[in-house]
Amino acid sequence: METRPIIPLIIDNQDILAPHSERLGKIVNSTHKGSVFYQGATRDLAFRAAESSAKAYSMWSRVTPIQRRSLLLRLAEVLKTRAEEVKQVCCEEIHCGRLWADIITNDSIGLVEEYASLTTSVATGSIPFTQRGYGLVLKEPLGVILGIAPWNAPIILGLRAVVAPIAAGNVAILKGSELSPQTHYLLASLFREAGFPPGVLNFILHRAEDAPEIFDVLINHPAIKKCNFTGSTQVGRVIASQAAMALKPVLLELGGKNFTIVLDDADLNLAASEIIKGAFLNNGQICMSTDVVIATKSIARALENKILSILERFDASPEVISLAARAKLEMLVSDAKEKGACIHTAPLATGISPRSFPPTVVTGLTKEMKLYEIESFGPIFGISRAESEHEIMEFIEQAKYGLSSSILSKDHYRALDLARSIRAGAVHINSMTVHDEPTLPHGGYGESGWGRFGASWGLEEFVQTKLVTIHPGHPPDEIGPVRLERDHCKPQY
Repeated sequence: METRPIIPLIIDNQDILAPHSERLGKIVNSTHKGSVFYQGATRDLAFRAAESSAKAYSMWSRVTPIQRRSLLLRLAEVLKTRAEEVKQVCCEEIHCGRLWADIITNDSIGLVEEYASLTTSVATGSIPFTQRGYGLVLKEPLGVILGIAPWNAPIILGLRAVVAPIAAGNVAILKGSELSPQTHYLLASLFREAGFPPGVLNFILHRAEDAPEIFDVLINHPAIKKCNFTGSTQVGRVIASQAAMALKPVLLELGGKNFTIVLDDADLNLAASEIIKGAFLNNGQICMSTDVVIATKSIARALENKILSILERFDASPEVISLAARAKLEMLVSDAKEKGACIHTAPLATGISPRSFPPTVVTGLTKEMKLYEIESFGPIFGISRAESEHEIMEFIEQAKYGLSSSILSKDHYRALDLARSIRAGAVHINSMTVHDEPTLPHGGYGESGWGRFGASWGLEEFVQTKLVTIHPGHPPDEIGPVRLERDHCKPQY
């Protein structure tokens, strides 16, 4: 079988391979017929990347916002030029459809351009009121930022992890995913092609079993000042715990048990269409994917019929990222069936891969079923009937995750009032749960993490506030003839 060249790390704009083929990882999910290997980081290589970033920051911190903007705009142009190649590699690695590759590539171009436009505004300070003299509030970059990106939307989430920090004047290390190493390497190489100086963006990978060791090296390196992570809640807890011990802040976008609420006045054709799109786009492997539908009892049966009618015609054959992911979905379906749910699968979706899993709708979902609480991260969702809006409110109040949600209703004021009660980072009215744009904030509540990516909100995550005060160069008594006597300074009640 054909073996492709080993995917390297990038340190100081140079491709890096460890001597003697140490710590090579094999990509297990690629559609390529031959073997594909990537270079996994060692402790020494991780330390070397951090040292390179520290050195680069001393130079990059003196680069003006206008110069950063020019480089970012150049990066956007390079990405446009290489877009077809990036999409192809992404499709090969994560088994996504062309539509998803188009979406995350086009949005990535918009993301880079948006951050380029904000490089000057993020550096803007303020002059607050002070009783004497002047106060200056400055915004300064933090230093070296560690960005840990996931595999499921590797283009936009890979860039999101590092473009905002760099736009704000930091330098960054991109820790790519072992499930999409070629896509993440390609993205990192675009910075080099766009003319970013050595060390402004370094790129590393590691094997799954080496994750604790490599993260320990990086988070405890004195040059690294903050970490952003997008991934599972379970791993996010570990990252937050270790970062806390090192007194390093983190920005976390974690899992989501995203729900759609369909009220009794909803357009059911629109609701069914948006639910299907939100659940099955990219094989349901999006942090914002629809997992649960809560429908009022009066319209639940009619909604289910419209959803199942679409499912009958659904001819896509999704592949999930791994055999373990498929096993999890099978467990959720089996558990729901044993506890009384009805299982509906797309009859035209016939996949031949071991990772294939048919688009699945579970009706009769109840609180006792694991699918009710566990994030599926695959092409499956459940429908639960609510006796009243009071029962819907109980569901909202008990939700542990809070990333995305949606409400279907013709009464916008009613929907907006309900949206205010939902503890989630986003509520989309008359649309699917999957929605994000470069100009919008993105992040979660509760077990979906904290902090925000996106536009100015994302840039504020990667600067710190400094106060400088300027005082007169003479004693206070010489300021002027007006003096307050001691008694006049007493508080009045």
